[in-house]
Amino acid sequence: MEELVAYLQAESQQWPGVKISYRESWECEYFEVKEKFFCMIGETKAGDLVMTVKGLPTSNEEFREQYSFVVPGYYTNKTHWNSILLAQSTFSNDELLAHLKQSYELVVAKLPKKLQKSLVESC
Repeated sequence: MEELVAYLQAESQQWPGVKISYRESWECEYFEVKEKFFCMIGETKAGDLVMTVKGLPTSNEEFREQYSFVVPGYYTNKTHWNSILLAQSTFSNDELLAHLKQSYELVVAKLPKKLQKSLVESC
């Protein structure tokens, strides 16, 4: 799993404004853009490694129905966030990266226009 986390970190740091840090208080890798999180990778209380990402509500429901390893967001709004149980996941690293990218884009789309513009200008 460390390789997966390293891969996701390396790829996402190429996107404008991304900051990744380890949050000791939450015991997770915390991905953010302009102080808004778009992904957490950590363990549940049961010790399962999860990746929590934002998605569209209708897509979130479909993913949960289609894949048993996709569950409502762990410690997040269950409508807008999904958690992927990584040990059970059949998603490739590229598919996980696509979910991460979508989450990033959804969060950026909700930022104030001024902040969005600053991300574009930083490229």
